[in-house]
Amino acid sequence: MRITISTILLLITSVVSAQNPIIREQFAADPTARVFNNKVYVYPSHDIPALEGQRQDWFCMADYHVFSSENLTDWTDHGVIVTQENVPWGKSDAYSMWAPDCVYKNGKYYFYFPNAPKNGRGFAIGVAIADSPEGPFFCESEPIKGVSGIDPCVLVDEDGTAYIYWSGMGLRGGRLKANMKELEGELQEVRIPKQDGMPEMPPIKMGGQAMEGLPDGFKEGPFVFKRNGWYYLTFPWVRKENGTETLAYAMSKSPLGPWDFKGIIMAEHANGCWTNHHSILEYKGQWYIFYHHNTLSPSMDKRRSACIEKVSFNTDGTIQEVKPTLRGVGINQATEKIEIDRYSTASSDATTHLIDTVNTFSGLEATLPQKGSWLRYNDVDFSAVTDGYLVVNVKASDNTEFYVRQKSAKGKIIAKVPMVVKSETKFPGMSTPFRRDQSNQWLTMTASLENLPKGVTDIVITNEGNAAVSINWLQFKNRPRYFTPATTTTAQPDNDGFIRRWRLLEPIAADVRSNVIFTYSWLRDKFDQELTNLPKQKGKWYALDSETYNMKLFRFAEKYGKQTYGSFYWCETVIDNPEEQQNVRLACGSNGASMWWLNGEEVLLLEGDRRMVEDDGMSQRLTLKKGRNTLRCAVINGPGLSDMCARFMDEKGCPIINYTINAQ
Repeated sequence: MRITISTILLLITSVVSAQNPIIREQFAADPTARVFNNKVYVYPSHDIPALEGQRQDWFCMADYHVFSSENLTDWTDHGVIVTQENVPWGKSDAYSMWAPDCVYKNGKYYFYFPNAPKNGRGFAIGVAIADSPEGPFFCESEPIKGVSGIDPCVLVDEDGTAYIYWSGMGLRGGRLKANMKELEGELQEVRIPKQDGMPEMPPIKMGGQAMEGLPDGFKEGPFVFKRNGWYYLTFPWVRKENGTETLAYAMSKSPLGPWDFKGIIMAEHANGCWTNHHSILEYKGQWYIFYHHNTLSPSMDKRRSACIEKVSFNTDGTIQEVKPTLRGVGINQATEKIEIDRYSTASSDATTHLIDTVNTFSGLEATLPQKGSWLRYNDVDFSAVTDGYLVVNVKASDNTEFYVRQKSAKGKIIAKVPMVVKSETKFPGMSTPFRRDQSNQWLTMTASLENLPKGVTDIVITNEGNAAVSINWLQFKNRPRYFTPATTTTAQPDNDGFIRRWRLLEPIAADVRSNVIFTYSWLRDKFDQELTNLPKQKGKWYALDSETYNMKLFRFAEKYGKQTYGSFYWCETVIDNPEEQQNVRLACGSNGASMWWLNGEEVLLLEGDRRMVEDDGMSQRLTLKKGRNTLRCAVINGPGLSDMCARFMDEKGCPIINYTINAQ
């Protein structure tokens, strides 16, 4: 079976927003990262499931993609740049396109990659050339003579001299000619060591030289970079018998050594993933290491995914050991969907698991098993959140809750999320009911913010209940602008006569589980009782200008973190009338029941379970006196949204607009 890749794929781009692993829509191993045009480009190998007739426990790679990012958080897939079928000298069905590299010189981009040659054995390394780091790349007709092996890396030194390094019977390196396609120097006969049970192989012609000064043990995947006059040869290394790969390094003042071995950059993967492969670069003043892990394929370590961590150096130039994390690097915008399961640090009892062990690209979930469990996610930028609320995808037992805090497990509370997970449950503080997914486990829900952080900060999720909480992602969203604080200048009705400036009292909790109780007698008793209690209310009043013809009371309650469902609202406004107007009518609408007073006299009652419709109710003929008039309304609602609207109409049914409005 052969893979054919349509040329259409070469034009497809997609955006992947991620932490570790940074690429989720495919397996992307052996990530070589380079900075071109102020962006980071990653050239990984591409693991795919083994095909029929191939070793099912081995690597299978048919093509290369390239990805780019300006913030190391959002990655764009620019599609396939080289496939085994368009390599003139390579086997079109070898599935052996292992770790590549790409460098810039002479106005061109040179992409180096290994493949099994049509003629011969082992691996050869070829070159594809492009005018852009994203391609299209065109393969040279022949591989580089004298380079027999895998995992090419090219260093373009400060003086423009280029060196190539590769894995072939150990680690080797040599100088490239100016054309970037040939080795300098004569080729030498190198004898292939005899392996047990195998016939002795004839020597081969190989260029370059062995890298001296390195430790014993299996080594591959060289990556060389230069910093502060030092050359660093970094490489995967198996330091223990029957062990797995570490990432190690040596230093030299010469690009080809000899090398002074220094030690480990990254230890063996804790889960036993056999390989690791990497690159190291500086971007915007910070050094990073790109590496791979089988996070999204835990039962098969030949399907790897690219990850990133920060790198630090000691004063003598040596590299501090790097610990892999799920968080990775990059600043997330709070308005992005943040995969909180990829935390920076966590309490010792916190765990992560694949959401779907079959479709592993579905990602992970983080579980906080008990009260006091927590996880911390670093570097979230709240600059774009101005009037926000929290959306979270979560799974939990009944009657538990978790908090989103700032900076620490005891930090300032950003949001409280109570968990009541019965289907379509609504309760105070929630703007929408829970929405279960098809598994009837994960809930997407919202919560108001108690405090809004400023700038870049860390967020901490804490389990505050008595049962486990599992979290997939969260996101901070800005509300649509329903209203703004009223100014000191007077307002007028809009062109349709609707009053948009109101003074609102914080909502009062009302024990209303169903709007069917809104009968005439029940409402009159309730409104009379609340009117009597109004002078005693100690809640805060807000003077607001509505962005729409109707004042959205539910959004008012949600914004200020108060009772949203089962709520009683007091609303009032002051009308300054230039002259007396007789025989006018008050036209109102409300979601829920409402009662209206003009200058202290009841003028309208809208009973029953209503929906907000303009002019739903019309008063008897009224008089708007000259000077100041006070319009007041009370709205009550149970499990639904709440809003109201009002305007005055003349005898011809035309809206009255020749007055001013205050909210004092």
